[in-house]
Amino acid sequence: EWDRWLLMGLIGTAVGMLGFLIHQIIDSLIKLKWDLVENYLQVSKRNGTWSVGADVVIYLSTGQDGNIHMTWLCALGSGLAMVVLSSGSVLFFCPAGSPSGLPEIIGYLNGTSIQHLFNIKTFLGTFVSCVLAVASGLFCGPEGPMIHLGALLGCGLSQLQSDTLGVHLPIFTRFRNSADKRSFITAGAGAGIASVFRAPIGGLLFTLEEVSSFWDIRLAWQTFFCCLMATFTTDLLSSSLYGFVYRGHFGFFEAEKRIIFWNLLDMNVLAFVPTILLGMLGGLLGALFVSLNIKINKLRMQFFNSIPKLSLRKTSKLLETVLILVISCVPLVANLGSGRNFLALEVGCIFSFPCSSEQGSAAALLVENGKQGITYLFKRGTHEEFGYTSLCTALAFYFILSCWTAGSAVASGLVIPMLYTGALYGRIIGLILVSIFGVQTNKYGAWIDPGLFAAIGAASFFSGVSRLTISLTVIMVSMLS
Repeated sequence: EWDRWLLMGLIGTAVGMLGFLIHQIIDSLIKLKWDLVENYLQVSKRNGTWSVGADVVIYLSTGQDGNIHMTWLCALGSGLAMVVLSSGSVLFFCPAGSPSGLPEIIGYLNGTSIQHLFNIKTFLGTFVSCVLAVASGLFCGPEGPMIHLGALLGCGLSQLQSDTLGVHLPIFTRFRNSADKRSFITAGAGAGIASVFRAPIGGLLFTLEEVSSFWDIRLAWQTFFCCLMATFTTDLLSSSLYGFVYRGHFGFFEAEKRIIFWNLLDMNVLAFVPTILLGMLGGLLGALFVSLNIKINKLRMQFFNSIPKLSLRKTSKLLETVLILVISCVPLVANLGSGRNFLALEVGCIFSFPCSSEQGSAAALLVENGKQGITYLFKRGTHEEFGYTSLCTALAFYFILSCWTAGSAVASGLVIPMLYTGALYGRIIGLILVSIFGVQTNKYGAWIDPGLFAAIGAASFFSGVSRLTISLTVIMVSMLS
């Protein structure tokens, strides 16, 4: 069995490198867009109110030099260009790569034959579409496509043959059968989720609970080894590189950079009351999300199927993704007074007219990419950082737009939107507790923290939508502690 273990290690290493590459490209594209915007507008970083958004929320004096209209066109145009390329890559280059690939992987592993699911065109199209969709500012994440890409690597590296490239290497030929192929695809899919969340046990349990129906103890150990290699590789490469810039200290793993919420809290039995409420709320909102998404996709299919011409149908799907991005750019700005206007910059958009301070706080939640926004919501000791209006506004906005985005013609995942949505209503529950009991400074009341309930709410909505239990618990523990 040495060759099987060797292949599992190679697949895990390859998936880890791919996960690292995807995140580096996304970070670099986001930084590039900010650099382009700042070329058109002289800005200064905002300090003070809404400090959690200080890296992205900026302001300028009304008398300051700078072409606001050109800035808006530049910012919006860069997001639209990415969305068009992202959607076009899966519509016209590899239709099998849209939207996330996870349902297709599950179908294949349970006996359904799907054409072009594991070829090089699908790999390239999914990769390009994923990084551009996330970097453009759409409410989505790279998790679903990463599972698909991991499965693709598992298939390709285990078979070592390609009809497209005309390659048929004479090694590992004994694995060229459907049973072994499914095993390596399962391991690759688990490594994909492990690489994203740095959770090797979570990747193993995810494949057991969600992906595969054919399982044995040998495959469990080998899949865990594959997930472990993927996590280690991603962590090792990320230890010294950010945006393809070498930061030094190669091989030094910093806990603060890989764990979102790593300071633990003493717990009181009273905390179980709002926790049970959050669990029920997560189930109800998760069911609503799934039901609404099914109805949206049915309407989407009916509309596009009514278009007889194939090229016009694909163009319409592409225009839908453009429309989603444009609507995602909601003008949330605030009047700072004294002749200054607050500018809320979202990835791909800039807004510049006055509104209330609560809307500005909501802007601080929406301007960041999903992963960074989740970090802000999970942050401890920020009991009154966000108000009810800003949290409710962001919740309604993110819930509807992420539901609409899921199923559109881009390679995208739902994990980040699920965590973000749950964190928003979890923080609302935490804020209610703070309003009732006040900010507690003693250790017996430290559990009354909106950041804690944001984490619990994120898990509840994730579970309500995905129906995951054990693997989700392990993934959340890996992320948060």
